[in-house]
Amino acid sequence: MREMLETPSPLTERMTLFWHNHFTSGQDKVRFAQRIAQQNMLLRRHAFGDFGELLHAVAKDPAMLQYLDGASNRKGRPNENFAREVLELFTLGEGHYTQRDVAEAARAYTGWSLDPDTQTYVWRANQHDDGEKTVLGQTGRFDGDQVLDILLARPETATFVTTRLWREFVCDTPDPACIEPIAAQFRASRYDIEVVLRGLFLSDAFWRDDNRGVLVKSPVEFVVGTLRAFDIGYDSTEPFVTRIRAPGENLFYPPSVRGWPGGALWINSSTLLARKQFVEQLFRATEAAARAHTNATARAQMVASDARPVAVSPANGSPQRAMARTAQGGVRFDIARWLALYHTSPSAKPGLSTELQLQHAVLPFTPVDAIATESTASAYLEALLMDPAYQLK
Repeated sequence: MREMLETPSPLTERMTLFWHNHFTSGQDKVRFAQRIAQQNMLLRRHAFGDFGELLHAVAKDPAMLQYLDGASNRKGRPNENFAREVLELFTLGEGHYTQRDVAEAARAYTGWSLDPDTQTYVWRANQHDDGEKTVLGQTGRFDGDQVLDILLARPETATFVTTRLWREFVCDTPDPACIEPIAAQFRASRYDIEVVLRGLFLSDAFWRDDNRGVLVKSPVEFVVGTLRAFDIGYDSTEPFVTRIRAPGENLFYPPSVRGWPGGALWINSSTLLARKQFVEQLFRATEAAARAHTNATARAQMVASDARPVAVSPANGSPQRAMARTAQGGVRFDIARWLALYHTSPSAKPGLSTELQLQHAVLPFTPVDAIATESTASAYLEALLMDPAYQLK
């Protein structure tokens, strides 16, 4: 959460989260948090790199080996969990393989294991099935890496990954005619992730008005995006983890091997209420900040008139800061400074031009709900963040 809030490269964090939802592993099954943390760093390192390298690295990642039971896959007792998911969820997608492909691929992955002391990947040759396998029409004494290369050689893999990225960045209704040229470039580049992203971001579809505001923000995008957009101050990121968990995105605890389904399923009566409560918290923090500032100023004046020194602890800083922290629970929204960017103030009544500027800054299109006339700039901004359109990107 802290990395997402403070990074100078938000797209890196967004891609890291995308790959976490693509190559799903969950803390519910992976016993050691260090494994999940290491996998997160792996996904971040490869976020814009080579998809083929990422696929090979994730396949042998300790968290993945435990989550999909790869570490217990051995000759004579093949476990098909990883083989099935790598075909269906990581590369080809449904309908492009058979049950026999799953069974044969599972044999190829035998021998991949974990060292019980270091909890790192280890190859156990005596547990590997080195017999002939037939996967997607190719026959040989394949090991796991060779099967992954067979999958990468299939055009369906480039199309599948490109389609998932399309759903992440463009819209929920992929257009095969638009996707195929980008997927072809992706495959021709030997799976350079920057190439497929460039193809998506420079496509006409990405910039079309009818694809603006058609995707629902995930809880992470909603909370982190709001905190970054309004430069919200905070003392700890932990409360924000709770704020994204309540609407359904518990980081490192995906609901299934398919990850979070996303889309319109992010929104229901319960999750929408949690999102609105988060906005209300920010504006309560604004009011608390104003009261804390007034009280701190009065206290400072009293201290100055008394001419007595004030003890300041290193943890709290100034008396004003300590009071503001207590009043706001660590969350600080300087709405006056933010509204000053639009030449207005919290108590001012914005004119039409300012209202339109605020709408353009906050929403993907005009508000769905009517906003009370004669609203102050503070009330107008809060209404925009409460509008249904604010849930979209």
